[in-house]
Amino acid sequence: MAMQPSGFIHRFCWQALALWKRLLSFGKRDWNLEDYPVILRTQETGDEPRPQRLQLQPHVAQIVNWWMSGAGETQADASAELERNFQNVKIARASAGKPLPRPGAQVPIQWASNERIAATGDLAADFVQRVLGFDWAVMSDDSSLGDFHSEETNLALIIKIKDVYGVDVSDIESARVCEILERILQSRSRVDPLRI
Repeated sequence: MAMQPSGFIHRFCWQALALWKRLLSFGKRDWNLEDYPVILRTQETGDEPRPQRLQLQPHVAQIVNWWMSGAGETQADASAELERNFQNVKIARASAGKPLPRPGAQVPIQWASNERIAATGDLAADFVQRVLGFDWAVMSDDSSLGDFHSEETNLALIIKIKDVYGVDVSDIESARVCEILERILQSRSRVDPLRI
C-alpha cells in the first residue's frame, strides 16, 4: 500500500499506515518489503546542471519511520531500488545475527563505523587537508572519494593521491577512503617499516 504524500494530513496518514503495518506484523515473523509502510513521492530535481552521478531522481519510495529509500525515473524504478536496498539490508542483518526492525517502528539512524579510518591515525587528517583540500571532514569506513567532489569521476583525486603520496589507487574500485589510506600505509611500511 503506497500513498502520494504532501502536507500535515499526509504525514498523519503515514503514521496511521505505520501503525496498521505494525499491528499486522505481529501475525508473522519473517517480514518482506510489502509488510512495511511504504510511501511514494515525487521531488523537485532542479534545473542546475550536475554531473550524471549526482542527478536527482524525480521519484522516491521510502519506508515510513525508517531512513531506507529508493529513487528512480519512475515510481516503478524507485520501488525496485527500494526492494533491492531492503533485500541487501535484510541479508546483512541476518548474517550479523540482527533482526529486522518491526514494520512501522521508528528506526533510529545508525552511524557507519569509522574503525578503519581511525586506525590510520594522523594520515586521515593529512589526507583530508592535502588531497581533499578541506580543513576537516567527517568520514566513515563507507566514505568514498565521490563523497568529496562534484566531478563525474574520481580521476583528479586519484592523480592527486599519486602526486602527494606516490601511491597508485586507481585499481580500488570502491574508491573507499579507508581502503586508500590502508594502501598508503602499506606502501609506507614497504619503503620504511619505522615510518608508520
